[in-house]
Amino acid sequence: MLRRMLPFGTHFGHAPDALLMLFMALGLEAVLGEMNWLFRHLPHPVVLAGNAVSGLERRLNRTTLSDAARRLRGAVAVLLLVAAAALAGAVIAFVARTLPHAWIAEVFAAAVLLAQKSLFRHVDDVARALQTHGLEAGRFAVGRIVGRDPQSLDEHGVARAAIESLAENFSDAVVAPALWYVLFGLPGLMAYKMVNTLDSMIGYRNDRYRAFGWAAARLDDLLNLIPARLSGLIIILAALFAARGNPWRAATTMLTDARHHRSPNSGWPEAAMAGALGLALGGPRRYPGLTVDEKWIGQGRARATFTDIDRALHLFSAACLLHAGLVVLVLWLQSL
Repeated sequence: MLRRMLPFGTHFGHAPDALLMLFMALGLEAVLGEMNWLFRHLPHPVVLAGNAVSGLERRLNRTTLSDAARRLRGAVAVLLLVAAAALAGAVIAFVARTLPHAWIAEVFAAAVLLAQKSLFRHVDDVARALQTHGLEAGRFAVGRIVGRDPQSLDEHGVARAAIESLAENFSDAVVAPALWYVLFGLPGLMAYKMVNTLDSMIGYRNDRYRAFGWAAARLDDLLNLIPARLSGLIIILAALFAARGNPWRAATTMLTDARHHRSPNSGWPEAAMAGALGLALGGPRRYPGLTVDEKWIGQGRARATFTDIDRALHLFSAACLLHAGLVVLVLWLQSL
């Protein structure tokens, strides 16, 4: 029965089971990370996606047009770019599953589009910058991973922003890509990454993108609906194994405070993280051209420090291990 429900979990041609390839991709990314040694010479797929988004946005998002026209043009841009990403994934998957040993290319492609080690490293950079070089260094480091204005953040705001980004991106960059790969193979993974890239670039609620980026933001919300809640559950379980983690408080905070986030999805892993660590996350924040007055998530300390970032990273590592274990569990259940 489960095998029929997960058609992409079965192998065909020369390729092994897709779930096994996903597990290998998670392991490969955990070891190699961003693979800067390679992408210094080749364009990264996400960079290519970003360039495509920028090009279409410049051509289609005319400020002289009405909001309705800009919303329609934004929807067309999303349709074209997501279809192109899915098609590219389908071509790679077809070749990988047709030629002997070419399935390794699919594992590599999936690993490139996951972000466990790279996310850990970027957030750890914030903690080390705060610890060693102080506030300005912390602001610079956190400015590489968040969209808000880093100059508006004090030391505690920098630490909270890093932890919030870690929780949100556990869903966006680890769990969601894996889920869409399980359901629809490499085309699903690449389509999801394109949607996520679109949302990160044009999904803002400012004057330039409110209309044009509407379709990208709504589609990203839809595709992350299940992964965000699954991520929260994994973080709750990971709190059982993290130092000073509190799974009960993580669960209750997620259920009561997830809705405090302006996003219908990001609040779930962030609330679970806040509860597990005994912190208060979220709150008022400033983005370029926009100030958001949000409620606090969690009843703990708002005065987070670099040591709390370290605790969050330990929790994240446990969550990644549990996530990989979940892939193995589904693979085993499929074989029954």
